[in-house]
Amino acid sequence: MRPLSYFHGGFMTPFAAVRRTVSAVVLAALAGTASVVPARAQEEPLPVAVTGPDSVNLSLHPDPNEPGEPEIELGLRAPGEPVPDDDGVIWPIHTGDYTVTVDASSLAGVAAVDFSGLGGWQGCSVDGLVATCGGSEIYAGEDYNDLGGIGLDVTDESAAGDTGSIEITAVGDGLAFTGHTVDVLVGGPELLMKQLSEPAGFQAGDTFPAPLGFRNAGGLGGDGVVLRISGSRGLSFPGAFENCWYDPRDPDDLLGRSTALCVFDSEFAGEAAYGLSAPFPVETAGFALYDALSYSFSAVPADQAREMLADGDYQAGTGAPLELVRVPDTDPAGYTRYAEMDFPTANTFDLDLSGERLRARQGSTVSVDIGFANHGPAWLASLRSGGEPISFWVDLPPGTTATAVPEACQPGWEGSEGDYVCFVDTPVLEDASATFTFGLRVDEAVKNATGRAFFAYTMPNEGNPANDSGTILLNPTGRH
Repeated sequence: MRPLSYFHGGFMTPFAAVRRTVSAVVLAALAGTASVVPARAQEEPLPVAVTGPDSVNLSLHPDPNEPGEPEIELGLRAPGEPVPDDDGVIWPIHTGDYTVTVDASSLAGVAAVDFSGLGGWQGCSVDGLVATCGGSEIYAGEDYNDLGGIGLDVTDESAAGDTGSIEITAVGDGLAFTGHTVDVLVGGPELLMKQLSEPAGFQAGDTFPAPLGFRNAGGLGGDGVVLRISGSRGLSFPGAFENCWYDPRDPDDLLGRSTALCVFDSEFAGEAAYGLSAPFPVETAGFALYDALSYSFSAVPADQAREMLADGDYQAGTGAPLELVRVPDTDPAGYTRYAEMDFPTANTFDLDLSGERLRARQGSTVSVDIGFANHGPAWLASLRSGGEPISFWVDLPPGTTATAVPEACQPGWEGSEGDYVCFVDTPVLEDASATFTFGLRVDEAVKNATGRAFFAYTMPNEGNPANDSGTILLNPTGRH
C-alpha cells in the first residue's frame, strides 16, 4: 500500500494535501513500528461506482477552436472522503488489481472515439472501440480516482439523430463495482445566440431594447426553452413578463449581477432561428460604463426549467408573457455560442489627484496627504480584468525621504515612472474618494521643492485629464 503521490493505480492524479513518496516500510522504520498503514477490515466487497456524464450531445458543427470536444471525463467514487493522517499523507483504502473496460462499440458509424486520454501514465490497451485499463489503488471519495477522458468527434458518416452509448464496467477482487452508461446523441438541439451590438448614439441612462434570439444549429428540435440574462451593477431589467422571474443584484455586492430567467413551453425545430415577441428591455444607470450584459437560451423542458428557480431569490413577473417567434432567412454568421456585450461605451469618469502645500523645517518630519477622487458621472469597474486595481505614481519633493508609506503604495524600481506606485482597488464608484498619507523627512531645505502625484497615462473614458495630477509643494521655514 502506497501513500498518494504523483500517480496511483495506473491513473494520473493531481496533488492534494501533502503527498509523500516515502515507502510505507521507511515510514514504519522511522516510527519504530511494524507498519503505519491502518489495516482495513474488509469482510464485504468495497462498493465503488464509475462516474461520468449521463449523456452527451455531439455537435454537427464543432467549434474549430475546441477540436475533439466534447471530452467525457470518467472517474471512480468510493465510500467516505480522503483524510490525511498526522503526517499529511493520504492513503488508499484499497490496494489490489482491478480492470476498467470502456466499450464504445455501439458508436461505430456514429462518432469517432479517442481513448488516448484514458489511463494516465500507464495507458490502456485498445482494441477497436473497446479500451481496457488497469489499476491497483482506490482512494476514498472521487477526487483522486481519475480515470481520464474520452474524446468524441463527428465523422463523415455522422447524421442528426444518430445515437449510441459508451458502457463502462470494472472488476476486481474485493471490489463491488457499479458500472456507468454515457448516452451519445448526434445533432441534438444546439442553440447559438444572436449577437448583440450597441445602438448608435446610445447613452448611459437609456434603455436598450435587446433583440434576443437563438438559432438551433442542431439537426433535431425540442420542446421547451429557458432564457437566462444577466447584467452587472449598471444594468437592470425593468420589464415584468409573466413567464419571467427576476433576481435583482444584492446592492452590497458591487461585482454581482442582476438575473432574469424566462421559461418558454414552445416547441422549436432543427436548423431554425427564433426571436422574442418583444424586445427585452435593459435599463442602464447614469453611472454605467462598459457594464457586462450576457444571455443564453438553453433547450430545457419547462418542468425542469422551473426547478432552476430554486437556485436564486427569484420574483415572478406579472405582465404580459413573452413568446418565441420563428424568424425566417437568418444569417448564421450573426449567431454565436456565447452572447455578451459591454456597454454603454460613451460615458466618462473624472479621476482627480490632489497634492498639498507645506512648510517644514530641515530635519523635521511632515505628513503629506494625496487625495484621490472620482467625480463621475461613470464608475470604473474593470470587469474584464476581474477587478484589477488601477495605479498612480508619486514623485517626492527633492531633499526629502519617505518615513511612512501608505499600505497601498510601494517603492518604484529602476526605470519606473516615479518614486512610488500606489494602487486603487476597482470598482471605483462614481463618487469614490480616498486619501494616501506619506510621512516625509526634510533632509535638505530646498525652496519650492516640488513633487507630484500623477497617472502614467490618460485612461480611456477619462473626461477631464486636466486634474489627473496633483502638486506636492514644500518650502523651508525657520532657521536650520
